[in-house]
Amino acid sequence: MTELPKKTKRKLGLVIDLDTCVGCHACVVSCKGWNTENYGVPLSDQDPYGSDPEGTFLNRVHTYEVQPVEGEAQLVHFPRSCLHCEDAPCVTVCPTGASYKRVEDGIVLVNEQDCIGCGLCAWACPYGARELDAAEGVMKKCTLCVDRIYNDNLPEEDRVPACVRTCPSGARHFGDFSDPSSEVNKISESRGGFDLMPEQGTKPVNKYLPPRPKDTIKEIDVLSPLLVPVAKEPKGFMAWLDKQLDGF
Repeated sequence: MTELPKKTKRKLGLVIDLDTCVGCHACVVSCKGWNTENYGVPLSDQDPYGSDPEGTFLNRVHTYEVQPVEGEAQLVHFPRSCLHCEDAPCVTVCPTGASYKRVEDGIVLVNEQDCIGCGLCAWACPYGARELDAAEGVMKKCTLCVDRIYNDNLPEEDRVPACVRTCPSGARHFGDFSDPSSEVNKISESRGGFDLMPEQGTKPVNKYLPPRPKDTIKEIDVLSPLLVPVAKEPKGFMAWLDKQLDGF
């Protein structure tokens, strides 16, 4: 079994804002594209244009309708990928050592040459963040675009995960959680960032920001006085038009 490092030099991860995510799936498309068309190992699809398509994705977005204790029901778009947990059970359960957590930055990766596709890591992950690539027969997962963030051939602004770079609503943030002054730490602290399923004891690095309460109908009612007709009785052309319409 693979051992986890007692401590990592950095804690790279994401902050995902559930308030500003619009569920556009741009992060899903960019992740699939980058890991299939660029430096990453291709993510296969099976019968993509048929009646029963299947494929491997490292990032997915789920949409739920939720009913808060107070206020109106609202849609919440929930992106899901590997959380790069500090106490990652997917690593310790791996029988071949293919799954491992890097000491230098805390990113959890899979050495596909050693992976036998047994699926134990997927079974151990409480977040459903691992997927078996049917074509390759190995487990695949989010790499935090390790081939982008350290790539000196890319402009500095592009040295972030593809999902972060492409998000049109700015709902995804990338940084080092071991640095108290980092943007991800500041955002998480100011907005009440939380761990996903903390009861699992995995200590996920990625954080989620809760959705803010939405406007209620009562608050919108302040506009009703502005909707009162300017004239009670129509005159001129409008009066003639009313008479014509009354005949229908």
